[in-house]
Amino acid sequence: MDNDVRQRFFIQESPVRGDVVRLSRSYASTIAQKPYPEAIKRLLGEMLTAASLLIGTVKIDGHLSIQLQSSDKDSLLNWAMAECDQAGVIRALASWKAETDEQVQAWENMTSANDAFAELGTFGQGVLFINIQPEGGEPYQGIVERSHDNLADCLAHYQKQSAQIPTLINLASDGLQAGGILVQLLPRRDDEEQEHVDNDLWPRLSVLTRTIKPEELTTLPTTELLYRLYNEEDVVLPEPVALTFGCTCSKEKCEQAIEQIGESEALEICAEQGGKLEMDCGFCGEIYRFNKEAVAEIFAE
Repeated sequence: MDNDVRQRFFIQESPVRGDVVRLSRSYASTIAQKPYPEAIKRLLGEMLTAASLLIGTVKIDGHLSIQLQSSDKDSLLNWAMAECDQAGVIRALASWKAETDEQVQAWENMTSANDAFAELGTFGQGVLFINIQPEGGEPYQGIVERSHDNLADCLAHYQKQSAQIPTLINLASDGLQAGGILVQLLPRRDDEEQEHVDNDLWPRLSVLTRTIKPEELTTLPTTELLYRLYNEEDVVLPEPVALTFGCTCSKEKCEQAIEQIGESEALEICAEQGGKLEMDCGFCGEIYRFNKEAVAEIFAE
């Protein structure tokens, strides 16, 4: 059962390509790291799916992340991010306010990813980023316009505006599983290809893709979903890519962070914490511990 996978597909003899993503165990492992409210669980599911879909559209060895940042101090969602690399390793994290009974109750009343997404504020408020980090290359950041009230339509709008590629994106998450589909109409390469293009194909696929129900995206195997949608088309399926939960944290990265803090401040933190400095990873829960000797050794090198 392909419960954690990205399945690429092509429509034969056409400029249409796409991907379907299904997340189950990898998504469950991600949201188990913190006591997220239900709406944030679902939003992170959509964000993980979206990152896993979008990295399939760029030819890089590296990782792609989606970040949501609230600009409203009264927002209950501070920020959220989800990341996928070319090897199919995913992770996500979010920060939210739940210090008062009213804030806790507000989260309990939210049931969907769109509820959490709305905490970014009204149109024009809140910022969405797509960050692309190639291995050994220059990073790229795109700013996504808050053009719609859900993540999928904002990302599809961004793809059409920035890359000039008509794009359909559907995302769904039920708090236990997540899934999505991305379909793109690529530019025709030449006049000869244009002559062989079925001009009714994209309108036809657009109508079919919009019929997908959220529960189909979260529960159906990718091949069955594609068959239900496009069984009258000549669909080509390359080998799928497995998706897994993972983290890039390490002791070395913590040492680099301590270097940035500075020796005197790092030793002061050690003294305040009973002779040790602890750094925990919000993504995976791993705890890295350094005593004052270990801290001093970092700066002795």
